[in-house]
Amino acid sequence: MKVRLALMNFLEFAVWGAYLTSMGNYLGRAGMGAEISWFYAIQGIVSIFMPTLMGIIADRYVQPQRLLGFCHLVAGLLMVSLCVVGMHEATPDKSLFITLYTLSVAFYMPTLALSNTVAFTILKNHGLDTVKDFPPIRVFGTVGFIATMWFVNCATIEDGSLGFSLLENANKFQYTHMQFLVSGLLGIVLFLYCLSLPQCKLEVKENRTVAEMFGLDAFKLFKTKRMALFFIFSGLLGMSLQVTNGYATPFITSFKGVPEMAGSFAANNATLLVSISQVAEALCILLIPFFLRRYGIKIVMLIAMFAWVLRFGFFGLGNPMFPGVTLFILSCIVYGVAFDFFNVSGGLFVDQECDVQVRASAQGLFMLMTNGLGATIGTLLAGEVINHYCHWTADGYLLGDWQTCWFIFAGYALVVGILFALVFHHPKKQVEA
Repeated sequence: MKVRLALMNFLEFAVWGAYLTSMGNYLGRAGMGAEISWFYAIQGIVSIFMPTLMGIIADRYVQPQRLLGFCHLVAGLLMVSLCVVGMHEATPDKSLFITLYTLSVAFYMPTLALSNTVAFTILKNHGLDTVKDFPPIRVFGTVGFIATMWFVNCATIEDGSLGFSLLENANKFQYTHMQFLVSGLLGIVLFLYCLSLPQCKLEVKENRTVAEMFGLDAFKLFKTKRMALFFIFSGLLGMSLQVTNGYATPFITSFKGVPEMAGSFAANNATLLVSISQVAEALCILLIPFFLRRYGIKIVMLIAMFAWVLRFGFFGLGNPMFPGVTLFILSCIVYGVAFDFFNVSGGLFVDQECDVQVRASAQGLFMLMTNGLGATIGTLLAGEVINHYCHWTADGYLLGDWQTCWFIFAGYALVVGILFALVFHHPKKQVEA
């Protein structure tokens, strides 16, 4: 059963990894480079309400494993339709493309929570320990994400034949609409796989108010100064979360527009290079219990904030040629600390600080502030900065003063970190991680 759930997690995140970090390159070549920030902001916008709506349906009307499959079927078919649109039009109609993408993401984002619900329910039904047995299962999700990143980085179709290359090739999936086909087909496969999963029978639950169902009761936590500051800073730091997902690969690929760097390995394999971030993310999860027990939540959150400074700063200082490429690699490595120490540790802090009656709602509020409001606002603002300093060329490269952009983002993360150090106070105590 654990192997079957590991495969489910592998497919769950493989669907996302096929396009999340490489989509910017395609959008630039398809005449939608100025709208990159909106494509990533849409994920945050739909995350504000769709997971909650699907959660209510899974609680009351449809078994979660069936709803998980249905969501993937709809999202997958819409992803395939994006590929079809891109196949017929080199520069697709923006309104149509964004509409199809929005609907696909609206059905995909709830599956991140639904897949956890399915895994927890099946593990409990089979007498297994969720705390012990789920983390190794979840790691396969990151493995799936990395696997499809590598696949679209190298895969090409020429003369009707599938091939793989690390060399310069404009037909690589990371540059074309084919990345959406990979995502869509995997989503449909996961829909079929969900039909084979054990049933997760619905449980009769006590009636809840509308405010409780949508997690609005958690907003009373803002009455507590410490929790109010924590959620506010979660939103401020959340503004950094999607910036590199949207712009790291267009940035690294842009060096192909610089003659002396055009043939470098990094510039031609941006998606592969960025995948180091996901490897680091998987490994850094193992460090969190030690750091939380030894230093407490404030220090751990500060480490995350200053890791974001390094994440952006290394991009600003590096280039794809040796030795500059080592700074790109370091940027990807510190991403694991920046992302995990913030998201995972923040979730543990919320779990321990909140009463059991509002614990689930508080987690929802944390996600709303970070991946919802914070990521959406941050991505849109980052897009404005990059569109101001950089421009898309006829060859499909986003060239300009990238260094200033990355230093602006690093400066923002530094200011947030300093303010957090000054105003957030929390007694160091042992954390059950």
